[in-house]
Amino acid sequence: MYETHGISEKLSLFIKILIPILVTQVGLYLMNFFDTIMAGRAGANDLAGVAIGSSIWVPILTGVTGILMAIPPIVSQLMGAQKTNQITHVIRQGVYLSVCIAVLIFIIGIFVLTPVLNALSLEEEVSHIAKYYLVSLGIGMVPLFLFNLLRSFIDALGQTKISMLIILLALPLNVFFNYLFIFGKWGVPAFGGIGAGMASAITYLISASISVWIVQKRAPFNRYQVFSAIERPSFTAWKEQLKIGIPIGITIFFETSIFAAITLLMSVYNTETIAAHQAAINFATLFYMLPLAIAMALTIAVGFEVGANRLREATAYAKIGISSGVIFSLVSGILIYMFREHVAMLYSNDPVVIGLMQHFLIYAIFFQLSDGIGTPIQGALRGYKDVNVTSVIALVSFWVLGLPAGYVAANFTTLGPYGYWVGLITGLGFGAIALSVRLFFVSKRKVLISG
Repeated sequence: MYETHGISEKLSLFIKILIPILVTQVGLYLMNFFDTIMAGRAGANDLAGVAIGSSIWVPILTGVTGILMAIPPIVSQLMGAQKTNQITHVIRQGVYLSVCIAVLIFIIGIFVLTPVLNALSLEEEVSHIAKYYLVSLGIGMVPLFLFNLLRSFIDALGQTKISMLIILLALPLNVFFNYLFIFGKWGVPAFGGIGAGMASAITYLISASISVWIVQKRAPFNRYQVFSAIERPSFTAWKEQLKIGIPIGITIFFETSIFAAITLLMSVYNTETIAAHQAAINFATLFYMLPLAIAMALTIAVGFEVGANRLREATAYAKIGISSGVIFSLVSGILIYMFREHVAMLYSNDPVVIGLMQHFLIYAIFFQLSDGIGTPIQGALRGYKDVNVTSVIALVSFWVLGLPAGYVAANFTTLGPYGYWVGLITGLGFGAIALSVRLFFVSKRKVLISG
């Protein structure tokens, strides 16, 4: 990151930060996509086991990733304030914290994984695959969380292209290891769906190793010498990171877990409806990658300007990001409407599923509109280190307003399963409005305090 002058310079820098983040997010999405597709080729039980395992793993992963996302606003503000001498300490303590979180989750998993799977009343083989898929992922948890921490550091310095290159290398490696361990090639036994977990764990280790090497050896990261010395753990530093990270993690958990809850509530409908719902959610998730990338870029840009006390510049970046999100949501909505039939036919050959999915995709258009506003605003607020109110807004939007509204619409109106999507849209719309108000007051308050 560096100081810019004028909207054109800001827009140019913002795009340079944004595009690699977008590619990185799509790459991470495709890893999970290929895990599911390749496990499905091994058999129905393997697909079901990986799907169940993923439904348990993803909320945990996204929540912890949220906690580690405390690094970009902290480092960006230190960069803006020209307090770069403090960054090494922050990252070293972040490394310790990420490893401790990984070990803690693994230990908890040892005790709770089997009871959780037993409570789901799965077929024995599906339960076995889900369990050891998760165990395999758990073995790779320390390198995964370490990679996420270092990626946050790399991105916070504005070097988002580095993260992109690591993921572009990791993606084909993950597919290759899937091929090796799922189907049993080159003398390796065929592990089926469990092999997808093994492949991911190895990919995590490689990604973390590359990240450590880059941070230690390559400019501009090597000036911080993160791994050249060992510090004592500082609970004060951990507290600062957790103070920002936990609300971010809680916010993301509220957002991701609501979809899992609605999927469970929709289990009362027939198979075609559930399939169409899941396919539409899957496709909408791909489009969500851009507002999410905009949010991550805004955290870096806004944090840098806030740290330098250039509050008008921070506001300018926020306007660029939010405007980009709105424009994208309008364009994506038009594209979804125009090609909804073709998209549905990519997911299924069943005419009933295709028809239902087209209707779900109409509702997905309104998802895009709300996400295009609300998600970038969250990123801007993180740049200000304003995260507590955001988590409350997420709780109210999804669990207090969205889920009950969806339940009522689905069970007491003629909307049926589409009612749950109406509830989600209601919650997202409320959240976008509330976040807009919050950003307005936070930015104005900062200006007043700074004089």
